[in-house]
Amino acid sequence: MTDADIYRQFTWPVRVYWEDTDAGGVVYHTGYLRFMERARSEWLRAVGVEQAKLREQHDLVFVLRSAAIDFRRAARLDDLLDVRCTVAERKRASLSFRQEICDSAGVLVSGIVRVACVSASGFRPQVIPDGLLPLICISE
Repeated sequence: MTDADIYRQFTWPVRVYWEDTDAGGVVYHTGYLRFMERARSEWLRAVGVEQAKLREQHDLVFVLRSAAIDFRRAARLDDLLDVRCTVAERKRASLSFRQEICDSAGVLVSGIVRVACVSASGFRPQVIPDGLLPLICISE
């Protein structure tokens, strides 16, 4: 994968720990959302955006707006997963991501996650800064 590919599709490895599972050793449904959040955060870091600096310098944060998740198979304790993150749509104040969580046998969970760009101080919608837009490539 080249540096340019990171902008289009990003993969973050995740190991399933006890804290991610229910009493049966299966990942609890909210765990998948946490894994997806980590992948989006690490994608931002990989393209050169530090969320703390975005907040401090521009008073901006990205917050979850909506999520449509399709659960196909369960992940279990100690599984090694890949969480994929691809920008599907870019609007003035929001981004939509196609995300998948996979193990070696295929897709466990897939979904579309939309995040909104808001002011950190008032949580009002804000336009994504011009300097950030070139880093956000839409998948084809």
